[in-house]
Amino acid sequence: MISGRFFAAGADRRIAITIAILFGVAVIVPILNIAVPPDSALHVPSYVVALVGKYLCYALLALALDLVWGFCGILSLGHGAFFALGGYAMGMYLMRQIGDRGVYANPLLPDFMVFLNWKELPWFWHGFDHFWFAALMVMLVPGLLAFVFGWFAFRSRVTGVYLSIITQAMTYALLLAFFRNDMGFGGNNGLTDFKDILGFNVQANTTRSALFAASAATLALGVFITWRIIGSKYGKLLMAVRDAENRTRFLGWRAENVKLFAFTVSAVMAGIAGALYVPQVGIINPGEFDPANSIEVVVWTAVGGRGTIVGPIIGAVLVNAGKSWFTGALPEFWLLALGGLFIAVTLLLPSGIVGMWDSWQAKRNGREAAADAVDAAAPEMAIAPAAIVRGERPAASGAPEPQPAE
Repeated sequence: MISGRFFAAGADRRIAITIAILFGVAVIVPILNIAVPPDSALHVPSYVVALVGKYLCYALLALALDLVWGFCGILSLGHGAFFALGGYAMGMYLMRQIGDRGVYANPLLPDFMVFLNWKELPWFWHGFDHFWFAALMVMLVPGLLAFVFGWFAFRSRVTGVYLSIITQAMTYALLLAFFRNDMGFGGNNGLTDFKDILGFNVQANTTRSALFAASAATLALGVFITWRIIGSKYGKLLMAVRDAENRTRFLGWRAENVKLFAFTVSAVMAGIAGALYVPQVGIINPGEFDPANSIEVVVWTAVGGRGTIVGPIIGAVLVNAGKSWFTGALPEFWLLALGGLFIAVTLLLPSGIVGMWDSWQAKRNGREAAADAVDAAAPEMAIAPAAIVRGERPAASGAPEPQPAE
């Protein structure tokens, strides 16, 4: 848990406020959902808890992208793949918890395997009946994929739009692979019909509230970790690679190692976001690998303001809340609205909502500083005209007065 020493150590005020709000939400919302009667105006319905919990998972995914895009200059169009892999790892655990309560009542094989006439559990499904193993795979699988991918891409010095295209190709390849029934992940239907998590009913209000609290607390932890990374010496090096990679290499730093670390950490964060997302929505399928989903994450980050830590969180919540409203009120115009939003932000708010706020604050502070400087210099400026009227020559402040020649 974050100690008071963190807040007393000169931490950025915005980060501290964000973390405090997230922890406050993690406590207050479950209480308003469970302890407050449904007929009360303060009651938070269960569907709102699940919906906002999903937004928080998206916010953690956007924060993961911001670490590599906003602070390292790597525009990844494949972060949806890491999100989906983390979700599949958690989904495999949830499927193993069903046991003989499935449609075919097979205590070992999930329903889709029985339907496809699988005779035994594939080797890569073993161990997922334990939560600790699934939690380890949630971080290990996306992190390992990011490490291997980054090892080859960054050492080949693939940058810019070429790297973005390769990350998108990776996501699309995984999409096609997971659609196959013989992959052992449920094919087109994916994994669903979850029953329990850690022995608790997934559909129960208390479990949903606990998952919401876990999502909010994990997002707060992600904000803290990202802030610590960016504020460290490595964070300065990360931004140096973003702004002048060739100069950084000339100074003796291995830019590919700097990128690789950030890319791997970012993938692990995305995998955790996917793992928290799956039990709250109740399904994971290959559609999560769709490259369009990764592009949406870029939109969230750009709208909120990349390179600001807090901005991607704001962007993810606002855009997805707007998506929920648009898909209900004007479903046929949602994609047009999303595209228009991205174009508008690119043209009018290139630094995003938080970036625009920071620019406005900087300009206001600059004007106030200039006004204070003028006010401070006003008394000295008033002395000069009076001296000129008396025929005297005003001396510079702190300089000796001229002496008459002998």
